[in-house]
Amino acid sequence: MVKDWLAENLSAVLNSRTAVKARAWLGLTPMSRANHEMYGIRVPAEVVVYFGDPAAKNYQLEQWLPVLERLHVRRKVLLVFRRVGALREISHRTRLPMIFVRRFEDLVRLYDENGYHLCLYVNNGFSNFQSLTNARMVHVHVNHGESDKLSMVSNQAKAYDKVMIAGPAARERHRAVLVDFNEANLVTVGRPQLDVDFPPELGPYSAGRTIMYAPTWEGENEANNYTSLDTYGVQIVDCVLALPGIRLVYKPHPRIMDSKHAGITQAHSAIVERIDAANRAGGSHVVSEGGNILAMFDQVDALITDVSSVGLDFLYLHPDRPLVITDRRGDRAQLERDAPVSRACPVIDGRPGGEVGQIVNNLFDTAETSARRMEMRRFYFGDLGRGQSTQEFLRAGDVLIEDRLEKLRGREFHVSSAGSSDS
Repeated sequence: MVKDWLAENLSAVLNSRTAVKARAWLGLTPMSRANHEMYGIRVPAEVVVYFGDPAAKNYQLEQWLPVLERLHVRRKVLLVFRRVGALREISHRTRLPMIFVRRFEDLVRLYDENGYHLCLYVNNGFSNFQSLTNARMVHVHVNHGESDKLSMVSNQAKAYDKVMIAGPAARERHRAVLVDFNEANLVTVGRPQLDVDFPPELGPYSAGRTIMYAPTWEGENEANNYTSLDTYGVQIVDCVLALPGIRLVYKPHPRIMDSKHAGITQAHSAIVERIDAANRAGGSHVVSEGGNILAMFDQVDALITDVSSVGLDFLYLHPDRPLVITDRRGDRAQLERDAPVSRACPVIDGRPGGEVGQIVNNLFDTAETSARRMEMRRFYFGDLGRGQSTQEFLRAGDVLIEDRLEKLRGREFHVSSAGSSDS
């Protein structure tokens, strides 16, 4: 037959694996099934942390690891990955149990056969909806920061049973952006990631003060682009390097190093070159493309950053220290509506009073804004002190789990929780 002849000749010129596929395509042998499947696998835990993104976004999960390790002491936690590269990288940073599940069908089996109670999500990755098909668990979005970026509030919030937020500002943000959203699903827990005492990653600078410049990345689209790197970045660095008795710490967002935006990459390279030159001339400046920014804040006397979680984290930990926000759009009224923190600190936007040189040179003459920063800290994080957010987070998890177990008592699920795998 023609099919047999074609398959035999294909086998002669193609490797064996390709030949097997060719024979299956011709209908001569059945296609092999997936290279792994899961049946009857017991992976005990009470809490699942779902992460479906590649390793490039691991920073979104990493900041939660110390808090999840605390949770693991009282309720066993399992990290569930859909990308093996992400798991391999995280495995070097925590001892929490973790598993890689490639296929949707295996994810469904893992959930159904182990009866987990709570599932946490640190982002709005598109594959989250595959995890959300499980009807027994409480699904809770915890996000990976607290900021005024447009991406902080998504209509996807309606898909989760609950959304954990930092404080009053986040509640107002959801109320302003979402239509027909049940505000009762918001659970205030503060910012547990900021309760962690990290080993310091910056040594003290006895010769003077330390100023950090920490620009964010350019976002997925222009509406979410808050970076100052391609607009004011080089100018900010030049002005700080010109100050006597100052150590500059340049801490760009992790995704800046992978940017495809020419203006971003050029500005980043120019800044690194300037800092290298200043250090060759006797400076003690720092370029930190990796590392944990939260572990650096204790040694930072003032921060210049963009609209992002970085500025708010610094505000929470050190409201007594100067904070400067940038605005690439130069619309002060819009900025103050969208990012209320800008009402309590100087803003670099190129407008009169917002020039880089003027703000940098007067950075430590901002005692009058200290009270406003304290008020703004309460607006974003409530009155929780350091350490209390973690307790609120743990308590909220207990309440959600016990409430769900109570609702499930005497109730049988006669059908699989699997839904469509089209996502």
